[in-house]
Amino acid sequence: MRWRDQRESDNIEDRRSQSGSELGTRIPIKGKGKVILFLVVLIAGYYGVDLTSLLNSNLIDSSNTEQTITQYNDEDPDAAKFTSVILASTEDYWSQQFTALGKTYIPPKLVLYTGSTQTSCGTGQTFMGPFYCSIDKTVYLDTSFYQEMKQRLGGGGDFAQGYVIAHEIGHHVQNLLGTFNNIEQLKQTQPDINSNQLSVKLELQADCYAGLWGNAMQKQNILEVGDIEQALNTTQAIGDDRLQRQSNGYVMPDSFTHGTSKQRYTWFKRGFDSGSINQCNTFDQ
Repeated sequence: MRWRDQRESDNIEDRRSQSGSELGTRIPIKGKGKVILFLVVLIAGYYGVDLTSLLNSNLIDSSNTEQTITQYNDEDPDAAKFTSVILASTEDYWSQQFTALGKTYIPPKLVLYTGSTQTSCGTGQTFMGPFYCSIDKTVYLDTSFYQEMKQRLGGGGDFAQGYVIAHEIGHHVQNLLGTFNNIEQLKQTQPDINSNQLSVKLELQADCYAGLWGNAMQKQNILEVGDIEQALNTTQAIGDDRLQRQSNGYVMPDSFTHGTSKQRYTWFKRGFDSGSINQCNTFDQ
């Protein structure tokens, strides 16, 4: 992916020098516990529910004040610059799309951190992976996740990493378009509705939105040979069925929150191939 020398975003904050040990102790969770907590805490965060107190009530020092850092620190500045460029590309893409819809796109902020950090949705931690908080309209990312993709999840490459960021921006788009509110109304008016199925539909739509961004990158000749394959491999690597099988040795479909490997692959590719937001209505499927 030809990302160097591209515009960087002004909506990025680097907290890495003040997170981690300064904000608390990282919890060494592995195996099944890591996957389960990742799913539970992450999806709860999307709905503004703070479940981090279940992990460690003393994790965060409430007296700590956070300060915006305008320059990248010495912790992997290349990853920070890459993230900023990808964020800028999503800003450009979605600004154009919202204009076409007669709306104004308000970009989210993206916070880089190490170990743990405070958010309006609770405590963000490395094991949660990148996530979007709908309350403060911010994406949180520990850049060590890029290595996690390569080493544990079986994904990697610049475009694949960009897909992960674009997926979280997809949740911001859902927030702006009122999708989150619609889901909450459904849950209130239909108390028997399956919340996990709604979660899967949200995630698959975010995958499709990430595919739309990927389509724009292809049209701008930013993609290189092998980029698309890497991204598609990553969508399959982070399917609920594959993660559960790796962790437990078996699959529990009723507990899915993000979709199967096949579903994630299909919806990302649908967005990528079509380039049309009209093709991303997972709720009619």
